[in-house]
Amino acid sequence: MCCNDNYELNEIKNMKKVEKGPKNGPAAIPEHGAWVKATQIQDISGLTHGIGWCAPQQGACKLTINVKCGIIKEALIETVGCSGMTHSAAMAAEILCGKTILEALNSDLVCDAINTAMRELFLQIIYGRTQTAFSKGGLPIGACREDLGKSLRSQLGTIYSTEVKGVRYLEIAEGYILKLGLDQQNEVIGYQFINLGKMMDDIKNGVSHKEAFENNIGTYGRFHEAVTQIDPRKE
Repeated sequence: MCCNDNYELNEIKNMKKVEKGPKNGPAAIPEHGAWVKATQIQDISGLTHGIGWCAPQQGACKLTINVKCGIIKEALIETVGCSGMTHSAAMAAEILCGKTILEALNSDLVCDAINTAMRELFLQIIYGRTQTAFSKGGLPIGACREDLGKSLRSQLGTIYSTEVKGVRYLEIAEGYILKLGLDQQNEVIGYQFINLGKMMDDIKNGVSHKEAFENNIGTYGRFHEAVTQIDPRKE
C-alpha cells in the first residue's frame, strides 16, 4: 500500500510550498569494506552476532546471521538455559533464511530470546556495526558455521560452585570435564576433558566406543602435577 496526500488537512493543502534545499541523503555506513548510503533494505549487507533473552530471563540466545543485499542467507542459533528454546531454535532457523532483515524483525521467531536477539542484530546491521563492516566483500556463506569450530559444537561454559565446597568445572570450550586436578591447597590447577564432538565423529566412522572415548581425552593446565583428582559431578 502506497501513501498519498489525502491525509492532509485543508489548511496544509492551501499552504504555499517552500522548496527543500539540501538533499544530501543518508549518512554512509561501513559494510563489507565499503561506505554505503543505505536507502533500501537491499542496500544492507553484513555478518554479525547478537544476544537475546526471554522475558523471565530464564534462557538466552546467541544469534549469528549473514546478510547479503538485505536477505538473510545464513543463520546460526545457539541457546542456553531452557529446554524449550532448543526446539524454538529449530523452527526459527527454518524461518529466518530467505527473509529480508525487516521481515525477520517482524516475524515470530517462536522464542522471546530469539526475537530479542534479532532486534539487537537489526540495530547493529542497519547502523553498520557488523563484524564485516571493514572486510572487503564480507564473509562467504558458511562463515556462521565456522564459529562452531571443527567439532561443530557451541562454545559452552558450565561452571557450578558453592561457598562450602567450592567450584566444579562441568564443561568448557575444550569439552566435557572428566576430572579436576587439585594441588596441595586443594586449588584447581588443571582439568581432564573429553571432546564430545570428535568422539561422536569417531563413533560414526566405525571406531569402537571405548577407543573413541580414549582417543579424544585431553588435559589443560597443570593437570599432571595434581596431588588430587576429583570427578566434578560426584565428588
